[in-house]
Amino acid sequence: MTNYQRKVRTEVKVGDVVIGGQNPVVVQSMTNTPTDDIKATTKQVADLARAGSELVRLTVNTDKAARAIPIINDRLIAQGINVPLIGDFHFNGHKLLADNPECAQVLAKYRINPGNVGRGDKHDTQFASMIEIACKYNKAVRIGVNWGSLDQDLLARMLDENSKIAKPTDNKAVMKKAVVRSATESARFAESIGLPASSIILSCKMSHVQDLMEVYEDLASQSNHALHLGLTEAGMGIKGTVASTAALSIILQQGIGDTIRVSLTPPPGGDRTEEVLVAQEILQSMDLRAFSPQVTSCPGCGRTDSTAYLELADQVQTFIRIRSPDWRIKYPGSENISIAVMGCIVNGPGESKHADIGISLPGAGETEAAPVYIDGQKTKTLKGSNIKQEFLDMIEAYIANRFSGN
Repeated sequence: MTNYQRKVRTEVKVGDVVIGGQNPVVVQSMTNTPTDDIKATTKQVADLARAGSELVRLTVNTDKAARAIPIINDRLIAQGINVPLIGDFHFNGHKLLADNPECAQVLAKYRINPGNVGRGDKHDTQFASMIEIACKYNKAVRIGVNWGSLDQDLLARMLDENSKIAKPTDNKAVMKKAVVRSATESARFAESIGLPASSIILSCKMSHVQDLMEVYEDLASQSNHALHLGLTEAGMGIKGTVASTAALSIILQQGIGDTIRVSLTPPPGGDRTEEVLVAQEILQSMDLRAFSPQVTSCPGCGRTDSTAYLELADQVQTFIRIRSPDWRIKYPGSENISIAVMGCIVNGPGESKHADIGISLPGAGETEAAPVYIDGQKTKTLKGSNIKQEFLDMIEAYIANRFSGN
């Protein structure tokens, strides 16, 4: 499809964030600190929220972690951070929620994995226990299926059914169908217990791009629940970024998806907020959301003075990343502007004119002058050793002048 057309799905309220319907696609992330390390977890949630994560999920795997949730929430509120917190439950979630009612009340949403709520007779009882608590406290629930922890009883039944038909499909195809069925059947079961559709979000996580696209097309055709997207275990660095972008962009372009997470493996000591920035860039590159001014910059070639050009492009990008959170609050609408940082006379002036504000640096052998264009008009030519700071000051002034009345 060439034109994006969002499929309207049932709205779900998670804290102050509304998911689904015609609301913008929401960015979500997850902490990787031990939740019972209250200081470290509070800091990481705050960092993720400030970076732009609109929902933050935390592991709740022990009583100590469950008891930490209300304390973390209080400390965040004291900092002026009201991001909805999501509890991630596996195996013992029914017990943790029942034994820690304050945690159950503070969390804005529960993530329940139907493959990890118990086997055999325990499955339905323990799943129902968690749903009943969600109903009691009026909480949203994400029924999050993951192919790495798929309900083995369901899969075994489906494989057995498949083996008995005239032309059985391959086991992988059955597994993908089982992922979707686990989500949809669990949603129906939750609704039969009393959880309304307006409290249910579904996800079916896969770790391969083609599988994820196929599963979400199937899931979207079978359910009108709000959908959370994510390529699970996407990987590290470039691999994880590219794989997530490839999968999520195609699914989003089909009008599928109400929240997204980019599940990057950070390097040792790496910044967890990177996954938030990637998710934002995916949405902004597709013109689905705007989070900060977009920078157009050329890759450089033999014509560019690579040192000066690359340094300025990097400095502008860093400056925008730092200033954008404040600009969004003080100057609403500033996140929609475009900025060009170009390296020579070939495309520099043209790209700069197309941007709201742009600069065209001199290429190798060109006159040492950098014209600046504002709203398509050449307004000033910068020279000398202070071009970087002068251009940053011009960006700041442009945003203040244009959006101060908003």
